[in-house]
Amino acid sequence: MPKFRLIATALLCFAGAITTAQAQVWKCTIDGKVQYSDQPCPAKGEAMTSRSLQSNVIDTSADRAAIERAKAAAAEQQAATATPSAAPVAPANVCPSDRDIAGMETKASSISLSPEAKRFVQDEIRRARQCQKGQGKYSAADWTVSKQAVDAQSSLTGGPDARRRAEAVHSAADPAEGDRIARQREAEEREAARRERDLRLRSTR
Repeated sequence: MPKFRLIATALLCFAGAITTAQAQVWKCTIDGKVQYSDQPCPAKGEAMTSRSLQSNVIDTSADRAAIERAKAAAAEQQAATATPSAAPVAPANVCPSDRDIAGMETKASSISLSPEAKRFVQDEIRRARQCQKGQGKYSAADWTVSKQAVDAQSSLTGGPDARRRAEAVHSAADPAEGDRIARQREAEEREAARRERDLRLRSTR
């Protein structure tokens, strides 16, 4: 016991000689485990020299390994608890309102429309209702083209071109409707060719 007191007294005197800018750090062995303290060790231990200290961090191979393991564990925990990034949100499908459809229905009942124009407006009404049921992927710009085409059916010259522009929009926005439009065009071309053939036959008689 006197020997320990003598050692402790000597260590305290040595610690008093150290400047206040750098406090003394002790490396103590307690129950077989190494610990660091700013107080003298109660049992086995040794004072750390200033060269082994770097800005209040004890730099030993064991400590560096422990720090790296702690960092790795923290990174794994953060990755496990991180909220996954949200998936990109697809643009909403824009469809005509019931009021817009009612306007098209009024247009379709006009007696001034040709049979082709009337059929087209009726098709636009059907496509608008299909859109409301979730068929196709339309934007507001697509239905602007459709509205312009419906309005153009009262014209004697611009109606056919406007119909083709609207049908191109539907073909791009709705593959099923695109197939239907293609089949309809083929049927119309066959019918037009038949009428032309019949007209030629009549003219030769």
